[in-house]
Amino acid sequence: MGAIYLIRHGQASFGHSNYDQLSKAGFEQARVLGEHLCTRLPEIDAVYLGSMRRHRETAETCLAAMGQTLTPVEHPGYNEYDHEEVIARHEPRYADKRVMQVELAQTGDPKRAFQAMFAKAIDRWVGGEADDDYTESWPAFKQRCVSTLDETLSQLGSSKTALVFTSGGVISALAQRLLQIPDSNLLALNWNIANASVSKLLYSARGLTLSSFNEHGHFEGPQGRLLTFR
Repeated sequence: MGAIYLIRHGQASFGHSNYDQLSKAGFEQARVLGEHLCTRLPEIDAVYLGSMRRHRETAETCLAAMGQTLTPVEHPGYNEYDHEEVIARHEPRYADKRVMQVELAQTGDPKRAFQAMFAKAIDRWVGGEADDDYTESWPAFKQRCVSTLDETLSQLGSSKTALVFTSGGVISALAQRLLQIPDSNLLALNWNIANASVSKLLYSARGLTLSSFNEHGHFEGPQGRLLTFR
């Protein structure tokens, strides 16, 4: 039996001009995760990651803490959906991020306001009535995630252990497929995935199963301050 560990990137830079980079906390999360995995997984056979900067920075920091020298295989199929396009299709004015930041700031609680707005944007994307509006529709995104994982499984072969550094949307889409969770519950699933958390897939000739989801015990106790979800 083989295992694939899906790892969500560390905290990115929400609210900054370039979201696609780790925050200071994100780098620390990746390091702590690596120290945790060093004892848990003394041997791994392969490492995969999406082509986003936050994936690469998480992988490099985590692998260094593990003492691993494997060269990761980059695959854009593990990239997150385009959240900026999802927002802009819901509210075209927010294609200008400065407009969005100003309006959300005026609410007095910009994080809560963003969450409410983004929930509506995701509902529109997932709803299926406006698929043609998006560069990558929700059904296309789901299929891309599944196809990429299938490709990884074929490359690994039997009874291997691999790490995959990716994003919450990809992990949610794969978990949804394996657990047969309806689309209407996607957002709740996605927003509960902690930064630098681990979800474990087991595979064999009998099929693929989700063994664990959103493990983040390495951020409990003394490391509790590092537990973040955005």
